[in-house]
Amino acid sequence: MYYIALKMLFGDRGKYIAMVFGISFSALIMTQQPSVFAGLMSRTYSFMEDISLPDVWVMDPGVQYSEEHKPIRDIEVNKIKGITGVAWAVPIFKNLMAVKLPDGFMRTIDLTGIDDSTFVGGPAWILQGDLEDLKRKDAIFVDYEAAHKNLRVTNPDGTRRPLAINDIVEINDHRAVVVGYIKAKRSFVLQPKVYTTYSRALSYQPPTRRQLTYVAVKAKEGQNLKQLCQRIKRQTGLKAYTTDDFKAQNLDYWMTNTGIPINFGTAILLGFIVGAAVVGQTFYNFVQENLKHYAALKAMGLRNHTLIRMVMLQACVVGATGYGIGVGLTTIFGLIFDDSVLAFRMMPSILAFSALGIFLIITLSAVASIRKVINVDPSVVFRG
Repeated sequence: MYYIALKMLFGDRGKYIAMVFGISFSALIMTQQPSVFAGLMSRTYSFMEDISLPDVWVMDPGVQYSEEHKPIRDIEVNKIKGITGVAWAVPIFKNLMAVKLPDGFMRTIDLTGIDDSTFVGGPAWILQGDLEDLKRKDAIFVDYEAAHKNLRVTNPDGTRRPLAINDIVEINDHRAVVVGYIKAKRSFVLQPKVYTTYSRALSYQPPTRRQLTYVAVKAKEGQNLKQLCQRIKRQTGLKAYTTDDFKAQNLDYWMTNTGIPINFGTAILLGFIVGAAVVGQTFYNFVQENLKHYAALKAMGLRNHTLIRMVMLQACVVGATGYGIGVGLTTIFGLIFDDSVLAFRMMPSILAFSALGIFLIITLSAVASIRKVINVDPSVVFRG
């Protein structure tokens, strides 16, 4: 009987292709859009992933996300070093700065200043140069991709070239020399990332009473990080987060204070509705046109539960085929745009989410058609 069900399905090639197309479209939207959304949201905490050593981040109580800079006093570093459970604490500077390229054009960079002596907070991937090169006068590291795209330099003859090692730039009218390339994860604001030492970073901005952006803290072995955060908060009056909590804080800020979730959610919902409408209508018409076959089978003695399984088999074959095509196209999309400006992160939970969506579509489509099959009169076979 199942073989007959498949013959009926594949025999009507036009409707079969239309149904598979509808499911593929829905699977593509319900997989691709959440993957782009997940990739975009993961960039909200890329700064913490670039600097992976600290267990705890300390900042001004008013900071809501990593791009919001509310400096604190430098003396807070020494205070935190003396708190029970702290193995070490180092200052981190982070702010957006104006840079003047060798051709005179201005750009905005995301400048990070790391501890002068330990280099804690330095970039995880150094493509050219050595971290010790930051000890050189006016030295900075520049993100490789940014140097080849956002920070390209125009030559006197009109040609363009990447910002090269040993190029001299000006950061807020202060001299800086490119000594190496690094690879950094893309941030939500997509500004070129530049690294230097903490003291040099402070020299690039106008002097103020408060200049320290973050204190990166490493806990002693066996310390409860939540309790350590509470001790830091009580003794300094500052806000302290574990790395995971700081990531969650950044994610929560962009989720609740922007329209991004609503925009992506609307696109996903439309994909589901369009797929359900196309597949539901086409599958219903398919069953309607094949009612005489179901009536004949019913006249031969097949019971309703067998006919229902036949219809569900047809719906499942359409769903599985369309889902596979949709997910395949999404995977190709992700490979094409891997490590590009377009954010993309396809997780197992997203595949499960889209599979559930497709299951709902084929179930709704099959339920509407099953009623016709159950109620069909076997005598229709014998009518002219």
